[in-house]
Amino acid sequence: MQHYHSLEAATFQNSWLTIGVFDGVHRGHREIIHKLVSDAHAHHAPAVLLTFDPHPATVLTGREMRCLTTPDERADLLGSLGVDVVITQRFTPDLSTATALEYMTRLKMSLGLSHLLIGYDFALGKGREGNAARLTEIGLELNYSVEVVSALSDESGVISSTEIRKLISTGNINEASKLLGYRYQLGGEVIHGEGRGKTINFPTANVNYPKGKVMPPNGIYACWAHLGSQKFMAATNIGLNPTFTPERQVPSLEAYLLDFDRDIYGETMQLEFVARLRDEIRYTSVDALIKQIHDDVDKTRAMLS
Repeated sequence: MQHYHSLEAATFQNSWLTIGVFDGVHRGHREIIHKLVSDAHAHHAPAVLLTFDPHPATVLTGREMRCLTTPDERADLLGSLGVDVVITQRFTPDLSTATALEYMTRLKMSLGLSHLLIGYDFALGKGREGNAARLTEIGLELNYSVEVVSALSDESGVISSTEIRKLISTGNINEASKLLGYRYQLGGEVIHGEGRGKTINFPTANVNYPKGKVMPPNGIYACWAHLGSQKFMAATNIGLNPTFTPERQVPSLEAYLLDFDRDIYGETMQLEFVARLRDEIRYTSVDALIKQIHDDVDKTRAMLS
């Protein structure tokens, strides 16, 4: 899979293309992605996916939109599904004012666009004027065809990134995983923290997670910790550590890896969230905290064994 960070860097011919944010690359997204890949390859054409960063809603509304995936995470997921080329285009105020014709002309010139697959509610261009009917009309002028793919629904309704963000931000990890089709992950470089875990015989790995991603609410979680090709059970805390640092404002992400003992500062860790165990609590004594951590570790081991 090739990942380009601008449209100008990509030059192709006879591309089969789909466009969208595809945040999370969830089960609903996979319907259109599987169709893009299988049909493009059947026509000996590259399967190209164009996505955006930051999320267009951030630019259009001025409010920060926390995402389910970073651009690189999204590209890796798409590549695992067989997409040949991912283009992450920077979404800017100028781009938001381009007409559908202007933008599709750019895509035709850069990608040699031959066939466009879009979701049932897709629209692009200034004022979202480039809906399916308008894009089809433009396609007759620029010589590309348009195909609309219907939404994937389950018992809860149409699967959407918005709903998954809501589930994760309220701690409903299990339901979010069902809609994603995989377990939600947070990761980053293991950095030095306060070092208090070592003093109570529960040394934790402090993870420098991407601040633009959706965070589960403060609490304790059973996770799988991935270090390279290895994975370990982990009792993970998201929160402010109120027993020791009640003044903290930004939540930390700390994982206690079970049956593990080595220095991993500077390494990259991915935490795969399996279940929420409990809320974060402020304890009146360190002994009470230690007793609770033992219980959290036992629950994590039982859940992941």
